[in-house]
Amino acid sequence: MFCCKVDDRIELRLHEERHAEALWALTEADRSHARVFLPWVDCAKSVEDSRTYIRRSLERFAAGNGLSLGVWVDNQLVGGVGFHHFDHVHRKTEIGYWLAGWMERQGIMTRCVARLLEYVFDEIKFNRVEIRCASGNLRSRKIPERLGFIREGTLRQAEWVNDHYEDIILYSLLASEWFADKRK
Repeated sequence: MFCCKVDDRIELRLHEERHAEALWALTEADRSHARVFLPWVDCAKSVEDSRTYIRRSLERFAAGNGLSLGVWVDNQLVGGVGFHHFDHVHRKTEIGYWLAGWMERQGIMTRCVARLLEYVFDEIKFNRVEIRCASGNLRSRKIPERLGFIREGTLRQAEWVNDHYEDIILYSLLASEWFADKRK
């Protein structure tokens, strides 16, 4: 199975069905924090929902149309990151992520996203990566900003989150920008 070492403490591991209970426990433990900006949280109501999500993610991975990874710190599942889909024709993708509230402010997700950028630009040879963040999610928005993404604009009321619409900030990074920054 796909496993990617980020550093001595952090690994990105392909979700497997055996992780369903750990994923469910994490979702439950972080529910009040995560649901503020993540529309899927309220739909996750049982271990079986986590298992269904993992199965669908594995099907997308097997079809070459996405990659959903657990973020593991010191062998504990603390979040998720991955590519929502792969557009092989236009050589682009979108990265999504979430991290348990008690693990924030340690640079974990920034390092995870940077590792995925290495993978998608260096190994898959894609040209464009997008990240979309709720306008009010300032911590999430700092990740693409730290990594050199360009803010392209605001998608007005583009996502329904629980009981209201959220404006979404669209960021992008091109392979040429990634490689130019690496040469500095």
